[in-house]
Amino acid sequence: MTRIDAKFADLKSKGQKAFVAYVMAGDPDYDTSLEIVRGLPGAGVDVIELGLPFTDPMADGPTIQLAGQRALEGGMTLDKTLALARAFREGDTTTPIVMMGYYNPIYSRGVPKFLEQAKEAGIDGLIIVDLPPEEDSELCIPAQEAGLNFIRLATPTTDDARLPRVLQNTSGFVYYVSITGITGSAEAQADDVAPEVARIKAGTDLPVIVGFGVKTPETAKAIAGVADGTVVGSAIVSQIEHGKSVADVLAFVRGLADGAHSA
Repeated sequence: MTRIDAKFADLKSKGQKAFVAYVMAGDPDYDTSLEIVRGLPGAGVDVIELGLPFTDPMADGPTIQLAGQRALEGGMTLDKTLALARAFREGDTTTPIVMMGYYNPIYSRGVPKFLEQAKEAGIDGLIIVDLPPEEDSELCIPAQEAGLNFIRLATPTTDDARLPRVLQNTSGFVYYVSITGITGSAEAQADDVAPEVARIKAGTDLPVIVGFGVKTPETAKAIAGVADGTVVGSAIVSQIEHGKSVADVLAFVRGLADGAHSA
């Protein structure tokens, strides 16, 4: 059982919904980023999504693209992202970390070496946006064999013919993308999300967490109310972009977490 599995089992036993927070590793700089990540559990975050900076983030909107650029311009690398996770683990051995990004940096490193390093750094799961199920032998299956969850995205365009393939080798949780488009664009609507979550749950026992388009505590509560939890990324990254202090960023995250947990 991974930390992700244990976290969701614990939440389920308490009848609670999950709040997942995304931040870009190294944004606005390494030290500030580490301070924010270290503060997330205390702000109510159940699972941390740690963005791996990449030059061509095809699924991300302007807010997260710019965060990645800031991180890269500040010298952030795959090695430093793993170092950040390792530093976080020095003080927290229970909060799950999911690395979210794209396959190119992992491919360049080499899958066996990357998985060994990720495991050693305390990474619990991977969301690799540009690896479809047809490429499961590349990373998904080796990751599972190494003890990491491989979390797949399902979207409004994942039809009934495609969904079983998407769910086949997924573990940890299913990430449902609530809108068609990029991160940080339209606002998620619970009435639209609810039937899609039910459709996914008919095909898997995994928790279904909903992200993209969740920006306020009210929306976090509404979306968590029809799913097993919610993810917020761009709204948090925007706080960092606008130069808010670490304390202010974490206070903003606390509001979102309280919204999700009140569902």
